[in-house]
Formats: sequence, C-alpha cells, structure tokens
Amino acid sequence: MFIDKIKSRASGVLLYGITPPKAQVTPERMAEIADKTLARLHGLDIDALVVYDVQDESARTSEARPFPFISAHDPLMFAQAYLHTLAVPKIIYRPAGKFSKEVLQDWLNSVVGAGFSPVFVGVPSPDFVPVTSLPEAYQIWEQFSDKSVIGAVTIPERHAVLQDEDRRILDKVAAGVSYFVSQCVFNVTFAKQMIDDLVATCKEENQALPTLIFTLTACGSPKTLGFMEWLGIHIPAELKAEFLASERILERSVEVCMDIATELTAHCIAQGVPFGFNIESVAIRKEEIEASIAMLNQIGAMLAQHGLRTPQPSKMTVY
Repeated sequence: MFIDKIKSRASGVLLYGITPPKAQVTPERMAEIADKTLARLHGLDIDALVVYDVQDESARTSEARPFPFISAHDPLMFAQAYLHTLAVPKIIYRPAGKFSKEVLQDWLNSVVGAGFSPVFVGVPSPDFVPVTSLPEAYQIWEQFSDKSVIGAVTIPERHAVLQDEDRRILDKVAAGVSYFVSQCVFNVTFAKQMIDDLVATCKEENQALPTLIFTLTACGSPKTLGFMEWLGIHIPAELKAEFLASERILERSVEVCMDIATELTAHCIAQGVPFGFNIESVAIRKEEIEASIAMLNQIGAMLAQHGLRTPQPSKMTVY
C-alpha cells in the first residue's frame, strides 16, 4: 500500500498525475472523460494516482502566460465521484492558504475518510495573504497522522537560487510531512544538488531522510516547452535548443526523461535516499498521454531491475 511504503521509507514508489476536467465541462462530459481516463489507468502498475489542484499563477510572474488560464473542477470531487472504480489510493492537492481552518478540517475529514492522502501546496503568488498559514494547516493535520500520510512539494530550481530547500524540507518533516513530490525535473544537476544538500543536513542533524518523489513529464511541442518555463521549470539551454530543433520533440523528451530517471535512481540509491517517480499526464493531446503511459511502464521496469518493484508483463505502447 502507498501509505505503508511511505511510512516505511521504501524506495521505488511510482505515481501517475492528472488534472481534473475544466470547470465548464458538464457532468455528462465529465463522465466521458473519466471513462477514458480509467480505461488508460486500469492495469497500470502505480502506487497512487495524483489529482492536482489547478491554480492561476499569473500573479507569480510578470511574463505573459503562454496558455490562457481555465479553472478546473475540484480534484477531491472528481476523484470521489468519477474515479472510485480505480482501486489505487488517490493523492489530492490543496492550496491550504486559500481556505479557513474550518474548511480545511472538513476537507481533511473527507480526504482521509476516503482513504486518500493530502498534499498541501503554497499560495499562487508571493503577495497572496493566506487565510490559513501552512504551519496552522499542518497543526490541523496532526489529528489525522495515525490514519494517513501527508505530502508537500519540493522545487529543485528554488534550491539552486536560495540554497535552502533542505531546510524547507526538514521544517515540513517536523510539521508532519512524510514525502515530497518535486516540480517537474528537466535539470538533473539541480535535483542532484538538492539531494546532496538534504543528505548532508540530515546527517548533521541525525535525522531520517524523507521520501523524495521526482516528477517527470513529456514535452510535445515548443508551446508546451514555453509553458513549462513559465511555470518555473528550468530547462538547460543546450537541451532547450535541442528540443526546439527536433522534429520529434515528444519522443526526444521521453528519452531525456528516462535518462534523468536512470541518473536519479543511481544517485538516490548511492546516497541512501528513499525515492520514487511521479509521471505527469496533464496534456489533452492523445500522443502526449500515450507517451506518459509508455514512460511510466519503462520507469516501472527500470525500478524492477533494481529490485524496487515487482516485474510486470511487458507492455508496448506506440505513440
């Protein structure tokens, strides 16, 4: 079980991440989208399904948003009402700062009561005044800690600038967080530096390492690439130039993600860090969705080779 793996700090955790349908989608269309999603997900070797909360982050930066923001349906509602036949745990994201303590209390009751795991994320912009602070949100969480686990987000790019992600992680561990899901990784150097500094700090303070789950996603077009950069994902200049010049950007991005997964696996094993991967599928293009499934299967097979997962029957996905 996902919760058991996190509590035991087992490596090889494998997640798949999706976004709920857009807010204007009707219930009938929601059911159709859910049926297609379930058809893809049934039979996948995953420990949990991540359902993201979609926020407008336009105030975070002065740069124009490459795609217009469209709000989405509530992730908890979508998981409960439309994805209940998928017999894997769900991880539900929530921007805690946007809600009162009473609303968060009720929300956690629903999440934990459904057997799900919450992830508190930060506010959409630095100048947003939180209704509830993250420390306050984690205090509310304490009463649920014996029934589930709570996760948080970690950002290697932030560590490259501020050099304090190790401290941020351990402060959240002290507040009850058990695992961390990274922002999408395309700069493996940033991710490895964050790992190394966290390991060093944990050794200095005699603390156990939390589980780090690295997010990987396929990039299917130059416009998607631009959106990733707008979100704050750092893509090294040489890699960006290669993607933009490629006639097979989607396939090449999958190859790059597999190289990153291989490198991070070796690094985490060498450093003794409990780790896993979260494969995002947030695009609506069929080719990109199929690419994410193919990548998930490949990473699962790689983890099995390291003895971190049970080998699965070979699956071929053409995209």
